Amino acid sequence: MKLHHIDGHIQTILLAEYPDKLLLLDGCCRSDVTMLKRFITQTLQRPFSDLALIVVTHMHPDHAGAANTLRKITGCKIATANVSGQWYSGLEGRLMHLTDIFLAKWVAKRMKKPRLNFWYSSQLDADYKLNDGEQLPGFSEWVALATQGHTDRDLSLHHLPSNKVYVADLMVKVKNKYIPPFPIFYPNRYRASLHKIITLKPQSLILAHGGEVTLTEHDYQHLLQLAPKIPKTHWRAVKERLKNPRSLMPNKR
Repeated sequence: MKLHHIDGHIQTILLAEYPDKLLLLDGCCRSDVTMLKRFITQTLQRPFSDLALIVVTHMHPDHAGAANTLRKITGCKIATANVSGQWYSGLEGRLMHLTDIFLAKWVAKRMKKPRLNFWYSSQLDADYKLNDGEQLPGFSEWVALATQGHTDRDLSLHHLPSNKVYVADLMVKVKNKYIPPFPIFYPNRYRASLHKIITLKPQSLILAHGGEVTLTEHDYQHLLQLAPKIPKTHWRAVKERLKNPRSLMPNKR
Protein backbone atom coordinates (compact mmCIF):
# COMPACT_ATOMS: atom_id res chain seq x y z
CA MET A 1 0.00 0.00 0.00
CA LYS A 2 1.19 3.49 -0.86
CA LEU A 3 -0.50 6.42 0.84
CA HIS A 4 -0.55 9.58 -1.26
CA HIS A 5 -0.83 12.97 0.47
CA ILE A 6 -2.42 15.35 -2.04
CA ASP A 7 -2.98 19.07 -1.54
CA GLY A 8 -6.73 19.55 -1.81
CA HIS A 9 -8.52 22.87 -2.04
CA ILE A 10 -8.46 23.53 1.70
CA GLN A 11 -7.43 20.14 3.16
CA THR A 12 -5.05 17.24 2.66
CA ILE A 13 -6.47 14.42 0.53
CA LEU A 14 -5.37 10.90 1.51
CA LEU A 15 -5.49 8.32 -1.26
CA ALA A 16 -4.38 4.75 -0.51
CA GLU A 17 -3.09 2.97 -3.60
CA TYR A 18 -3.20 -0.81 -4.01
CA PRO A 19 -2.34 -2.87 -7.10
CA ASP A 20 -5.98 -3.46 -7.95
CA LYS A 21 -7.93 -0.64 -6.31
CA LEU A 22 -7.85 2.77 -4.61
CA LEU A 23 -9.21 3.92 -1.25
CA LEU A 24 -10.06 7.56 -0.56
CA LEU A 25 -9.86 8.23 3.17
CA ASP A 26 -12.29 11.14 3.02
CA GLY A 27 -14.81 12.72 0.66
CA CYS A 28 -12.87 15.92 -0.21
CA CYS A 29 -14.36 19.21 -1.39
CA ARG A 30 -16.68 19.36 -4.39
CA SER A 31 -13.99 21.52 -6.02
CA ASP A 32 -11.41 18.69 -5.72
CA VAL A 33 -13.10 16.32 -8.19
CA THR A 34 -11.28 17.47 -11.34
CA MET A 35 -7.89 17.59 -9.62
CA LEU A 36 -8.37 14.12 -8.09
CA LYS A 37 -9.34 12.66 -11.46
CA ARG A 38 -6.22 14.19 -13.01
CA PHE A 39 -4.04 12.74 -10.25
CA ILE A 40 -5.44 9.23 -10.65
CA THR A 41 -5.57 9.12 -14.44
CA GLN A 42 -2.41 11.10 -15.26
CA THR A 43 -0.05 10.89 -12.28
CA LEU A 44 -0.90 7.31 -11.32
CA GLN A 45 -1.92 6.40 -14.89
CA ARG A 46 -4.87 4.37 -13.70
CA PRO A 47 -8.52 4.38 -14.69
CA PHE A 48 -10.70 6.60 -12.53
CA SER A 49 -12.93 3.57 -11.95
CA ASP A 50 -10.14 2.02 -9.82
CA LEU A 51 -11.49 4.18 -7.01
CA ALA A 52 -13.30 1.48 -5.03
CA LEU A 53 -14.25 3.05 -1.70
CA ILE A 54 -14.62 6.49 -0.12
CA VAL A 55 -14.89 6.82 3.64
CA VAL A 56 -16.71 9.99 4.68
CA THR A 57 -15.49 10.77 8.19
CA HIS A 58 -18.14 13.45 8.73
CA MET A 59 -20.42 15.66 6.67
CA HIS A 60 -18.52 18.96 6.48
CA PRO A 61 -17.80 20.43 3.01
CA ASP A 62 -14.12 19.42 2.91
CA HIS A 63 -14.87 15.85 3.99
CA ALA A 64 -18.10 14.95 2.20
CA GLY A 65 -18.34 17.51 -0.60
CA ALA A 66 -17.16 15.32 -3.48
CA ALA A 67 -18.47 11.94 -2.30
CA ASN A 68 -21.78 11.82 -4.17
CA THR A 69 -20.21 13.17 -7.36
CA LEU A 70 -17.31 10.72 -7.24
CA ARG A 71 -19.68 7.78 -6.71
CA LYS A 72 -21.76 8.88 -9.68
CA ILE A 73 -18.68 9.17 -11.93
CA THR A 74 -16.65 6.14 -10.84
CA GLY A 75 -19.22 3.71 -9.43
CA CYS A 76 -17.30 3.52 -6.12
CA LYS A 77 -18.95 2.76 -2.78
CA ILE A 78 -19.29 5.16 0.17
CA ALA A 79 -18.82 4.22 3.83
CA THR A 80 -19.79 6.33 6.83
CA ALA A 81 -20.24 5.86 10.56
CA ASN A 82 -23.19 3.75 11.61
CA VAL A 83 -25.26 6.65 12.94
CA SER A 84 -28.95 6.99 12.14
CA GLY A 85 -30.40 9.96 10.33
CA GLN A 86 -28.77 12.75 8.38
CA TRP A 87 -26.39 15.24 10.02
CA TYR A 88 -28.02 18.15 8.21
CA SER A 89 -31.66 17.37 9.00
CA GLY A 90 -34.59 19.71 9.36
CA LEU A 91 -34.60 23.49 8.95
CA GLU A 92 -31.80 24.00 11.46
CA GLY A 93 -29.69 21.41 9.64
CA ARG A 94 -30.20 23.13 6.29
CA LEU A 95 -29.16 26.46 7.81
CA MET A 96 -26.09 24.80 9.32
CA HIS A 97 -25.25 23.28 5.92
CA LEU A 98 -25.27 26.75 4.34
CA THR A 99 -23.20 28.11 7.21
CA ASP A 100 -20.61 25.36 6.84
CA ILE A 101 -20.29 26.04 3.10
CA PHE A 102 -19.81 29.74 3.87
CA LEU A 103 -17.12 28.91 6.44
CA ALA A 104 -15.33 26.67 3.92
CA LYS A 105 -15.33 29.55 1.42
CA TRP A 106 -13.97 31.86 4.13
CA VAL A 107 -11.15 29.40 4.86
CA ALA A 108 -10.33 29.20 1.15
CA LYS A 109 -10.19 32.99 0.94
CA ARG A 110 -7.89 33.14 3.98
CA MET A 111 -5.65 30.60 2.27
CA LYS A 112 -5.72 32.74 -0.89
CA LYS A 113 -7.23 29.93 -2.89
CA PRO A 114 -9.26 30.58 -6.05
CA ARG A 115 -13.03 30.74 -5.88
CA LEU A 116 -14.31 27.29 -6.75
CA ASN A 117 -17.57 25.41 -6.32
CA PHE A 118 -18.20 24.22 -2.75
CA TRP A 119 -21.87 23.33 -3.17
CA TYR A 120 -22.81 19.73 -2.35
CA SER A 121 -25.90 17.87 -1.20
CA SER A 122 -26.68 17.99 2.50
CA GLN A 123 -27.91 14.39 2.26
CA LEU A 124 -25.70 11.31 1.92
CA ASP A 125 -26.88 7.71 1.69
CA ALA A 126 -23.98 5.38 2.43
CA ASP A 127 -23.44 1.97 0.90
CA TYR A 128 -21.79 0.79 4.14
CA LYS A 129 -22.27 1.94 7.72
CA LEU A 130 -19.31 1.20 9.94
CA ASN A 131 -19.26 0.42 13.65
CA ASP A 132 -16.36 1.20 15.96
CA GLY A 133 -13.55 -1.29 15.33
CA GLU A 134 -14.99 -2.58 12.05
CA GLN A 135 -12.73 -3.28 9.07
CA LEU A 136 -13.28 -1.27 5.91
CA PRO A 137 -15.05 -3.34 3.22
CA GLY A 138 -12.40 -4.63 0.84
CA PHE A 139 -9.58 -3.02 2.82
CA SER A 140 -9.15 -5.24 5.88
CA GLU A 141 -5.90 -3.62 7.08
CA TRP A 142 -7.87 -0.45 7.82
CA VAL A 143 -10.17 -0.20 10.85
CA ALA A 144 -12.80 2.45 11.54
CA LEU A 145 -12.68 4.17 14.93
CA ALA A 146 -15.63 6.14 16.30
CA THR A 147 -14.14 9.47 17.38
CA GLN A 148 -17.20 11.65 17.87
CA GLY A 149 -17.34 15.12 19.33
CA HIS A 150 -16.75 17.46 16.40
CA THR A 151 -20.06 16.03 15.15
CA ASP A 152 -22.14 12.99 16.11
CA ARG A 153 -20.62 10.72 13.45
CA ASP A 154 -16.89 11.37 13.21
CA LEU A 155 -14.63 8.51 12.17
CA SER A 156 -10.88 8.03 12.35
CA LEU A 157 -9.16 5.37 10.25
CA HIS A 158 -6.47 3.15 11.76
CA HIS A 159 -3.97 1.51 9.41
CA LEU A 160 -3.00 -1.55 11.41
CA PRO A 161 0.32 -2.55 9.74
CA SER A 162 1.85 0.91 10.21
CA ASN A 163 -0.11 1.89 13.36
CA LYS A 164 -0.89 5.24 11.76
CA VAL A 165 -4.28 6.89 12.25
CA TYR A 166 -6.03 9.36 9.99
CA VAL A 167 -7.96 11.46 12.50
CA ALA A 168 -9.62 13.89 10.05
CA ASP A 169 -10.68 16.93 12.14
CA LEU A 170 -10.18 15.49 15.61
CA MET A 171 -7.55 18.21 15.95
CA VAL A 172 -6.06 20.90 13.77
CA LYS A 173 -2.53 22.27 13.59
CA VAL A 174 -2.17 26.04 13.87
CA LYS A 175 1.25 27.68 14.17
CA ASN A 176 2.80 24.35 15.23
CA LYS A 177 0.24 23.95 18.01
CA TYR A 178 -2.53 21.35 18.14
CA ILE A 179 -5.96 22.65 19.04
CA PRO A 180 -9.52 21.27 19.05
CA PRO A 181 -11.59 21.93 15.92
CA PHE A 182 -14.58 24.21 15.62
CA PRO A 183 -17.35 23.35 16.15
CA ILE A 184 -17.51 20.79 18.94
CA PHE A 185 -21.09 19.68 19.47
CA TYR A 186 -20.39 16.93 22.00
CA PRO A 187 -17.57 17.91 24.39
CA ASN A 188 -17.74 14.75 26.51
CA ARG A 189 -17.53 12.52 23.45
CA TYR A 190 -14.69 14.67 22.13
CA ARG A 191 -12.60 14.16 25.27
CA ALA A 192 -13.35 10.42 25.16
CA SER A 193 -12.18 10.34 21.55
CA LEU A 194 -8.88 12.01 22.48
CA HIS A 195 -8.37 9.44 25.24
CA LYS A 196 -9.10 6.63 22.75
CA ILE A 197 -6.33 7.86 20.46
CA ILE A 198 -3.92 8.37 23.36
CA THR A 199 -4.55 4.81 24.57
CA LEU A 200 -3.92 3.49 21.08
CA LYS A 201 -0.34 4.90 21.11
CA PRO A 202 -0.18 5.41 17.34
CA GLN A 203 3.09 5.68 15.46
CA SER A 204 1.81 8.92 13.95
CA LEU A 205 -1.40 10.82 13.25
CA ILE A 206 -2.52 12.16 9.90
CA LEU A 207 -4.56 15.35 10.08
CA ALA A 208 -6.85 16.71 7.40
CA HIS A 209 -5.42 20.12 8.27
CA GLY A 210 -1.79 19.71 9.28
CA GLY A 211 -0.39 16.63 7.57
CA GLU A 212 1.31 13.66 9.25
CA VAL A 213 2.50 14.43 12.76
CA THR A 214 3.73 12.76 15.93
CA LEU A 215 2.25 14.14 19.12
CA THR A 216 4.05 14.13 22.44
CA GLU A 217 2.41 13.54 25.80
CA HIS A 218 2.62 17.29 26.33
CA ASP A 219 0.74 17.87 23.06
CA TYR A 220 -2.05 15.52 24.10
CA GLN A 221 -2.33 17.11 27.54
CA HIS A 222 -2.47 20.54 25.94
CA LEU A 223 -5.33 19.35 23.72
CA LEU A 224 -7.21 17.94 26.69
CA GLN A 225 -6.78 21.23 28.55
CA LEU A 226 -8.19 23.15 25.59
CA ALA A 227 -11.08 20.74 25.06
CA PRO A 228 -14.30 22.62 25.93
CA LYS A 229 -16.58 21.57 28.74
CA ILE A 230 -19.67 22.90 26.97
CA PRO A 231 -20.55 22.74 23.26
CA LYS A 232 -18.86 25.24 20.96
CA THR A 233 -21.20 25.63 18.02
CA HIS A 234 -22.22 28.18 15.40
CA TRP A 235 -25.36 29.19 17.28
CA ARG A 236 -23.62 29.58 20.63
CA ALA A 237 -20.99 31.75 18.99
CA VAL A 238 -23.71 34.00 17.53
CA LYS A 239 -25.52 34.20 20.89
CA GLU A 240 -22.28 35.22 22.64
CA ARG A 241 -21.79 37.95 20.06
CA LEU A 242 -25.33 39.20 20.57
CA LYS A 243 -24.84 39.31 24.34
CA ASN A 244 -21.94 41.67 23.78
CA PRO A 245 -23.10 44.17 21.13
CA ARG A 246 -19.82 46.07 21.33
CA SER A 247 -18.05 43.07 19.83
CA LEU A 248 -20.09 43.62 16.67
CA MET A 249 -18.99 47.26 16.32
CA PRO A 250 -15.92 48.19 14.29
CA ASN A 251 -12.88 49.38 16.22
CA LYS A 252 -12.42 53.15 16.16
CA ARG A 253 -8.98 54.62 16.64
